[in-house]
Amino acid sequence: MNNRLKFMRWLFEQDCVLCGAASGTHLLCPACHAGLPRTTAGACPRCAAPGSDGRVCGTCLQHPPAFDRAHAALDYMFPVDKLIQALKYRHQLALARLFGALLAHAVHAQPRPDCLLPMPLHPARLRERGFNQAHEIAKVSAQRLRLPLAPHLATRIINTGSQAKLALEARKRNVTGAFACEDAVRGRHIALVDDVMTSGATLDALAKTLKQAGAREISIWVVARAAPHK
Repeated sequence: MNNRLKFMRWLFEQDCVLCGAASGTHLLCPACHAGLPRTTAGACPRCAAPGSDGRVCGTCLQHPPAFDRAHAALDYMFPVDKLIQALKYRHQLALARLFGALLAHAVHAQPRPDCLLPMPLHPARLRERGFNQAHEIAKVSAQRLRLPLAPHLATRIINTGSQAKLALEARKRNVTGAFACEDAVRGRHIALVDDVMTSGATLDALAKTLKQAGAREISIWVVARAAPHK
């Protein structure tokens, strides 16, 4: 039995994707895993924006989002940004398992939702990319937290352009009316799962659609939180 275990470890041994050190069966070695920029307790509890000393930030006080709370596992900075880009644009799907596990660990003490809803991709974008990174991450988190995964609850009906270079108000206009959802959301607490949250405009648009359809409560669970654009 010991020989078999040694063989299996040898078969699946790999190097850390960040530093190249031996990492066994894991994508990251212990040092790189421990060094990931995890979010601190000082984030806004409503939108997870950093630097608000744990209080609701001014933006959320002036313009409350449709969602009730947000939580991020990591800060969107090096090397997290490069790892997420590798997942989305270089099809490194193994990273979804890492992100899903990190997210599940980060939110385990958060209010328990009825189900997880990964951020939908428009069918045209899904055909182009071949997979939905939010769905791949949510699958892992749902399994670890023993929560239902419900990707069918919402669809993206407008193929919105990239949000990356848009100012906040333009981002909001870009995603207005972009989503549709089923009546099955009525009375439910739903956690929306995505890879990165920057301004939160897309997640807010989906949360608004869900609330209008009768959802009771919306939590945002993201792998990484970037500094919001003004």
